[in-house]
Amino acid sequence: MYVLDSSAFINEYHTSNDTATIPMVREELEGESVYRYDAMEGAGMHIHIPDSETTERVRRAARETGDLSVLSDTDVRLVAATFELDGTLVTDDYAMQNVAEKLNVAVEVIARDGIDERRDWLFQCQGCGREFDEQKDRCPICGSPLSRKNPSNS
Repeated sequence: MYVLDSSAFINEYHTSNDTATIPMVREELEGESVYRYDAMEGAGMHIHIPDSETTERVRRAARETGDLSVLSDTDVRLVAATFELDGTLVTDDYAMQNVAEKLNVAVEVIARDGIDERRDWLFQCQGCGREFDEQKDRCPICGSPLSRKNPSNS
């Protein structure tokens, strides 16, 4: 089962395998992409709604990797749906790929190269420069905002 992100509809992804997606993906689409979604749904594409427990599990994994702040609710639910369906996530989104890899969910990319490695992001204070493993709204030391930092650049 291939679970399709909006990029699959935008880039006219084709497969002979069974497909699935979530209703929220249609809301992200415009123009021709909406017609592709509707046509695939009419041809038997499975529409799946992941349960809240799985969705929360994906959020926890995204928090651990540092990707939660860049993932939309749709992105989180797509990874959750793929996890529940034991499917392959079809996306070009790097943050989704990173979280999927953490959860051992297979990924197929469409128009861009996939990720080379899974990352657990660091967060660096823009004021005092301290680094943290998890995202916070503000630095607990000086109160400045934090920014996401690639751990391989440390």
